[in-house]
Amino acid sequence: MHDVLIIGAGPAGLFAAEHLSAAGLGVTIIDRMPSPARKFLMAGRGGLNITHSEPLETFLGRYREAEPFLQPMISAFPPSALVEWCNGLGEETFVGTSGRVFPKAMKASPLLRAWLRRLDQQGVKLLPRRTFCGFNSEGLPHIQEDNSVPRAFPARAVLLALGGASWPKLGSNAAWVPSLRENDIEVHDFQPANCGFQVAWCDFIKDRFAGHPLKRIRISCGKASVLGEAVLSDKGLEGGAIYALSAEIRSRLNQQETAEIAIDLRPQLSTVKLTEKLKRPKGKQSISTFLKKAVGLRAAELSLLREAGALPASPEDLAQRIKAVPILCQAPYSIDRAISSAGGIALSEVDANLMLKQQPGIFAAGEMLDWEAPTGGYLLQACFATGLAAAKGIRAYLTTQTNESPSL
Repeated sequence: MHDVLIIGAGPAGLFAAEHLSAAGLGVTIIDRMPSPARKFLMAGRGGLNITHSEPLETFLGRYREAEPFLQPMISAFPPSALVEWCNGLGEETFVGTSGRVFPKAMKASPLLRAWLRRLDQQGVKLLPRRTFCGFNSEGLPHIQEDNSVPRAFPARAVLLALGGASWPKLGSNAAWVPSLRENDIEVHDFQPANCGFQVAWCDFIKDRFAGHPLKRIRISCGKASVLGEAVLSDKGLEGGAIYALSAEIRSRLNQQETAEIAIDLRPQLSTVKLTEKLKRPKGKQSISTFLKKAVGLRAAELSLLREAGALPASPEDLAQRIKAVPILCQAPYSIDRAISSAGGIALSEVDANLMLKQQPGIFAAGEMLDWEAPTGGYLLQACFATGLAAAKGIRAYLTTQTNESPSL
């Protein structure tokens, strides 16, 4: 009988293992991949944005509907604590101009190596190429090694940290969903989050401007608005500003066939100021040359204006178009290409210690719970915080079991 079995070697599982093993418990981690934390390493290719430096109240608001659920866990392990943890592993951090926090090494591999060394020193066993196949009639997890027959893995407590459904080739493929539903655990369907959206561009935009950046723009969807950048692709729109609005856009698409967004190509100019510039004499200039000289519109931006229909003749109407170019999003990109996912175990299925209410001794943490967050350090912060919360819950549960069972 093992003390704790952790299924999933991502940030939530590894962090829970660190806390539990430091408390003297025997911890075994299994993962279906040949090596741990593959998605964590992939995130590090872009600099490993580990958390954010903004005030905690603002930070917590990024989790939208899940804020009340995550608030106590992130308050108990806030961004400052995550930074201190990184420093403790010898990986100092810095705050970028956007407020995002990165390791100075600007990659995940040095941090992960130091982390795995610590876990090894604390006696944590890491078993790769093991797949979770659900639970047997006694509630024990069934684990399959390579292509062998699945076997029960006896453990006093189990932490499920299997991740969501994005980037399945890195490990988290949501194959666990049917087994939990068979045990009457409510699991919401996974959907892509922090993703691009398909747009039916004309052939000219597809052929000429695929890969072209749209810088210093503002994108709005309903009342939500984000200042940032995006990228035109042959399929549609992607990039930071779109990712930040993905929850709003996806919500509209779940209710109707298309979702309209508006792109402000010149957010630094008021409509009045923009109109004044457009009232300047055009002379013999072409409209493209005039707009380039008057307000700095580039060829891709002009094509977006025309994608919405014939250019308005009046300066006032043209200014309105530039300030709100309508774009129809038809569907999110495939979840295989999404940075993260929405959906997972319904939050009502776990208690305050992240234990499944219907299965005592089974806990869940990380992205397999139904919360989502924008990019900017919020995803990793919540994975670490829920991993720690589950670890504390497991310690409390095992303490109770030991006190109630003289044989333990």
